[in-house]
Amino acid sequence: MDIVQQSSFPRLNEPAPAFNVRTTHGDRTLDHYKGKWLILFSHPADFTPVCTTEFIGFANAAPRFAKMDCELLGLSIDSLFSHLAWVRNIKEKFGVSIPFPIIEDIKMDVARAYGMIHPGAADTQAVRATFFIDPKGILRAMVYYPMSNGRSIEEFVRLLTAMQTSDANGIATPENWCPGLPVIVPPPKTAEAAENRAAEGYDTIDWYYSTKSL
Repeated sequence: MDIVQQSSFPRLNEPAPAFNVRTTHGDRTLDHYKGKWLILFSHPADFTPVCTTEFIGFANAAPRFAKMDCELLGLSIDSLFSHLAWVRNIKEKFGVSIPFPIIEDIKMDVARAYGMIHPGAADTQAVRATFFIDPKGILRAMVYYPMSNGRSIEEFVRLLTAMQTSDANGIATPENWCPGLPVIVPPPKTAEAAENRAAEGYDTIDWYYSTKSL
């Protein structure tokens, strides 16, 4: 396994750490996903109940992510054979096929590069971390959950939709924004622009807060 080591946790709006790994679908590198969005997510261990529910959730949502040109990639600090056995178990016991690859990370190279190892949670397990990487390989969002609680896959669908909408339209989105709701217009950056904002046709509450419909 080859990986670009970093001395600190990854940071938003910077290139995501590169990797070259074995997965349940064959070898993968970060460059394999160039031109598409990627959601890289870690789980503490195979054959654990909370992680199983999350994998089922990601699997069920995979077609929705695919429509948004987004790939999924799982990871835990387990062997390839453990991953394969777990995937087969989920299919047998829950009737759900896992359509995305899972990284073998026994040496914790990827987990360390992405800041997934938090000693306060566990020295030898990756916490529930989720990373959104854009088509240019830039890290755009990071979400961490505790060991004891599963993630909301629906929130990840919402967040990806919001980021793609912001990129396409040069806007921001308010709390819990979903398609069809108003979006936030970037605030003016000069005194003159602030003075003119009210006359620009937006739904303006004050010079710094204006919304519009797409």
